[in-house]
Amino acid sequence: MHVHVVVMGCGRVGSAIARRLEEIGHSVAVIDQDPGAFRRLGPEFTGRQVTGLGFDRQTLLAAGIDSAGAFAAVSSGDNSNIISARVARETFGVEHVVARIYDSKRAEVYERMGIPSVATVPWTVNRLMRELLSVKVSELWREPTGTVLLMRVTVTDVWVGRPLADLEAASGARAAWVVRFGAAQLPGPATVLQTGDHLVVAVTDELTERVHRAVEQGPEKRQH
Repeated sequence: MHVHVVVMGCGRVGSAIARRLEEIGHSVAVIDQDPGAFRRLGPEFTGRQVTGLGFDRQTLLAAGIDSAGAFAAVSSGDNSNIISARVARETFGVEHVVARIYDSKRAEVYERMGIPSVATVPWTVNRLMRELLSVKVSELWREPTGTVLLMRVTVTDVWVGRPLADLEAASGARAAWVVRFGAAQLPGPATVLQTGDHLVVAVTDELTERVHRAVEQGPEKRQH
């Protein structure tokens, strides 16, 4: 699946992510205030290089934000990363947005606003790649008789703010646990889905199509 990704910040991490994304077949645009920073991308990099501020709308448009499937704010400034991430998500509706935040207290606040921040050190390119390109529904494990499987589901925007029970009803799946802010918890009858949640659900093979449909389409098109 080919995605256009905008990376703000061409430091060590930003340049590594940009190169890796391009290697695996995505189109990439990199934004940095300092035109000299683009040297880190190396001669093989063919993506867009946009000089400017990552939260400036014109700069973002020049980087193709309006067609981007993912946005990574990995400059050295927490505030710039947060503002850029919010503009990407709220103004341009980019689905996968990650901000690098060094201040962990601040990171918690933004997690609640629905911007996954990767503040952990060591801060890995792999973790970011997983966040940016996360597949919505993927198989995790199958029990020995092969009848029941566990699937990982990324909560899509259409489900945010809705009861988990509604997703179970629409998909036929049973939620085993919820991963929220990196920690697993058992869902209760009142669990409401939040941005950034991942679910592990138990399904049978006949239900997998229905799960895919429900996750993508949301509660309106309930499958009976």
